[in-house]
This record gives sequence, C-alpha cells and structure tokens, in this order.
Amino acid sequence: MSDFLAAFGLVFIIEGLIFAALPAHAKRAMASVLETPEASLRVIGVGSAVIGLVLVWLVRG
Repeated sequence: MSDFLAAFGLVFIIEGLIFAALPAHAKRAMASVLETPEASLRVIGVGSAVIGLVLVWLVRG
C-alpha cells in the first residue's frame, strides 16, 4: 500500500509541476482532450495503463 501511495504522490507532483511551469500549455492540452473523441481517449488510457504496468513490472520484477 505504501508503494501505491508513493506512486499516487508522484502523479500529483508531476501534475503540479506541469501546471506551475507551463500553465498555458496545460490549458491547451485540456482543451484538446475535450475535443478528442471518447474512443480515442479510451485507447490512449488503456495504452498508458499497459505501458505503466509493464514499466512497473520491469522495475519491480
């Protein structure tokens, strides 16, 4: 559970740094996501999850 919380904290750190350093780019990215079809977002989400799972598996395995 502590690894999960540490990973969750890292997500917040990375997101916070992006919004703090590049707020205009973050706003454009969000606007782009709103215009992207749901099917594409699902594919991107599943792909990201699989890449993350493989990365964790390689590092922790």
